[in-house]
Amino acid sequence: MLSDRQRIEKQKSAPALIRLHHALSRLRSVVTVMNTGAHPDDEQSGLLAFFRFGAGMRVIVGCSTRGEGGQNALGPERGGALGLMRSREMEEAARELDCDIVWLGHGPDDAVHDFGFSKDGDRTFDRWGEDRIVERLVRAYRSERPDIVIPTFLDVPGQHGHHRAMTRAAERAFTLAANNQAFPEHFAQGLKPWQVAKYYLPAWSGGGDTYDDEVPPPETTLTVRAEGREPATGADYDRIGEWSRYYHASQGMGYWKEQPKTEWPLHLLLAEQTGKESSIFENLPVNLSDLATEADLPAVMAQALQDAQKAIDMAIAAFPAREAIIAHLVTAAQKIEDIRAHASAAFLEEHAHRLQRKKAEIDHVLIEAAAIFDGAELIPPVLSPTSEALLKVGLSQQSAHYQTKAEPVLPEHCTAYLAAPSASGRSFDVKAGADAAFSPLYRPFWSALGGNGDFYVRVTAQFSGYQAQAHFDLAEQFALVPAQSVRIEPEALIVPLDQADQMQWPVHVTVSGDQQPVRFISDGGWSVAQKEGDATLCAPEKPAAGLFQLKTQIAGRDAVRLTPITYPHIGQVIYREPEILNILALDLKLPQGAKIGYIGGGADRAGLWLSRMGLDVTELEPKHLAGDLQHFTAIVVGIFAFGIRPDLAEATARLHAYVENGGHLVTLYHRPTDGWKPAATPPRHIKIGSPSLRWRVTDPAAPVTVLEPEHKLLNWPNRITAQDWEGWNKERGLYFASQWDEAYQPLLSMHDANEQPLTGALLSARIGKGRHTHTSLVLHHQMDKLVAGAFCLMANLVSGEAE
Repeated sequence: MLSDRQRIEKQKSAPALIRLHHALSRLRSVVTVMNTGAHPDDEQSGLLAFFRFGAGMRVIVGCSTRGEGGQNALGPERGGALGLMRSREMEEAARELDCDIVWLGHGPDDAVHDFGFSKDGDRTFDRWGEDRIVERLVRAYRSERPDIVIPTFLDVPGQHGHHRAMTRAAERAFTLAANNQAFPEHFAQGLKPWQVAKYYLPAWSGGGDTYDDEVPPPETTLTVRAEGREPATGADYDRIGEWSRYYHASQGMGYWKEQPKTEWPLHLLLAEQTGKESSIFENLPVNLSDLATEADLPAVMAQALQDAQKAIDMAIAAFPAREAIIAHLVTAAQKIEDIRAHASAAFLEEHAHRLQRKKAEIDHVLIEAAAIFDGAELIPPVLSPTSEALLKVGLSQQSAHYQTKAEPVLPEHCTAYLAAPSASGRSFDVKAGADAAFSPLYRPFWSALGGNGDFYVRVTAQFSGYQAQAHFDLAEQFALVPAQSVRIEPEALIVPLDQADQMQWPVHVTVSGDQQPVRFISDGGWSVAQKEGDATLCAPEKPAAGLFQLKTQIAGRDAVRLTPITYPHIGQVIYREPEILNILALDLKLPQGAKIGYIGGGADRAGLWLSRMGLDVTELEPKHLAGDLQHFTAIVVGIFAFGIRPDLAEATARLHAYVENGGHLVTLYHRPTDGWKPAATPPRHIKIGSPSLRWRVTDPAAPVTVLEPEHKLLNWPNRITAQDWEGWNKERGLYFASQWDEAYQPLLSMHDANEQPLTGALLSARIGKGRHTHTSLVLHHQMDKLVAGAFCLMANLVSGEAE
């Protein structure tokens, strides 16, 4: 349920006149442009802001993955949870741009997912399936019928493999979408071939801090110029793009540019006629009047199209006079309805989608101009089968004048009953049926015109004999979830096999919602005994090394954990995943008497895993950093922490003194932008490599060469062998050091196929009486994935032995 402050914030962030102006601006063009990319935040936001608000186009973002393999600058969400979070960020970013989203990938269990950084489009296709992603793009072209397609990146060496694959697939789909022999299953589903008119490539380089395009961009055939400012907000179009990118907060996006961009060079690669252009609209029908010039169009139809466009132009010119806007748009809508009813089959084959979209946009403007709808809120927004909620639909006093009706569109097996109407709107008692299906985590489409998800509100109103209809999203995202959420603490145990004296561990089981007993399914001799609310994990008589997973069941089905993910910029979403008790039994030795200080920034769980290994760990807060640090045998700085915690940057000199006086400082990887100053942040000079594509090893199975086989960090208390590098997930490491002081010893060498060895993954130096070790290995991620070798290496890194 929204708080009063949240309601106030929502209302003041979307002034009525700006909403109306933006809704009117949709009517200026019948052109649709699709920008394709691989991840949420790949979209070219400033350019899209100009296309939408400056040129009036319909804008679609075609995105292949949910970004679940990326990093998170805000919190601990990883994998599927991060994918859900980034999907919501993309939706809010699209809302700011007033654009639609077509998702081509559907989460981490789908073949098309973000499996981590890739340097090669072919390797990406190996994971995604080239035909699969091309088919999904062809489907998107045929269903959404874009006139223009523009990928964000080039398919060139030095670029992210996911980006390269998407650009290549988008080009292949250009031809196949128009081929009536390609993917005939689409036609049985009501789709028809569609010829995209223009396929552009970006005529700019994808180089920078991350990528390093090795090939110059193609020749510029068109420069899109975003002249002036957006009229309703007075903002530069590129600035509006940054308003949108602000919502990609998990990726650290949203910048205040001193000099907003105003030009975007493009290269027209595929079209009926290629070459230099003066406008992106060349050879395209821009508005309804342009459709009137179609060959063989009867004069009466041509006149109706011109009349409809004239009425639209008059409505736009009438802003902000609401009654005049309504009168003109009723005329336009009636003309469009007449055209749809009487135009030839050939004309409708080519343009029915433009007329249908324009009618939907006009309907939205009519309801906005009439100031009918004041929002819809479901209390609570999360339901489970057989539960109930109250839907409150806000309608203005003038809604009665337009014979307004508002009704919920519900998931299957859910019902709504109208309660007594009030002066401020309508209320509905909503009940989820026992057979109601759980909400999908990853929705395939998002529309700027509303009606998203499986629960929204349909509003109809009468305007001088014309009925307008529009769909509106709920104030908070709806979710239908299981009646019970099961939480096991700890959800994973690290069991060193040499601790033979301990054969049982307490486990805490919490059931939220409808209380039912939880059943554990044994694995490998590991079992859970339950008695009077207490649960105990019991080891087999002779535990073997390995990962064991005890699945859980409740109420006759697999148990799930429901995790609310709440951030101010996206609201709340509910992540749903199977609840499993994991046991990693391994040959792990720990440094005796070690006292570890952990400085986290909220971006990893390294401190938690150190504690679960059995080490004495203190999470260091500002008060600790200002006190005596020497009683810690080792201090670990988590990923990104220097960029997240101001107190850490201020304590740098104290950390240096800690090392000089005998402490062991371990720093996990940082980006160059994370407050990492090569000459000042580490005790001795270490520079992080840039662009990052050149300073990472993306193959998790890449061979590892030990440069210093006898170094203590690789031998005590655990001897690191080839087995410890097996089973790694996602990648070996990233943000490798490129330069370092001669005091540091590089301990490892590794590289991706056909590349030069990188030796900046693990550096260690004796400094004064102590030691500093810096690693770019993704140890925090490997521990999250319960990779045994990562725990052994981490135990060595915090051994505190300065020699």
